[in-house]
Amino acid sequence: MEIASLAVIKKELLQRSPDELAAICLRLGRFKKENKELLDYLLFMAEDESAYVRSACEEMSASFEDLPAANVYLTRKILRRILRTTNRRIRYSLEKRTELELRLHYCRLFQRLDLKLETGTVLYNLYAGQLIKIEKLCAELPEDLQTDYRGDIDQLMA
Repeated sequence: MEIASLAVIKKELLQRSPDELAAICLRLGRFKKENKELLDYLLFMAEDESAYVRSACEEMSASFEDLPAANVYLTRKILRRILRTTNRRIRYSLEKRTELELRLHYCRLFQRLDLKLETGTVLYNLYAGQLIKIEKLCAELPEDLQTDYRGDIDQLMA
């Protein structure tokens, strides 16, 4: 089966009626959880980006509270799961500022765990990778926003 390009799909969608488009969206939402989450974001949360960031940060904070401190293996596994969820929420938004705020919040919560981060360990690499992404994101923002976030970034680097 050959899949049509996005341009062809766009042309076809423009020819459909609103009722047909609604039916297509509902059917699309039934097949995968990510599709339903994206539809939820586009319909209900895209208008208020700050509320979206707040809800994502609250969900992330709740996930960090459930971490098992004694078991490093499970901690590592759950930290990766939280990061996957965060990355998925970042993909929905497509705004650099939202991405930066979510990554900063993840690193703040990660830093509060007081884990032993020796160079070369999986946890160290996970944290360092987020710091690299934060630095790149900050460089892409306008100058005034860079200065707003610079203090938070410097605190995470220490």
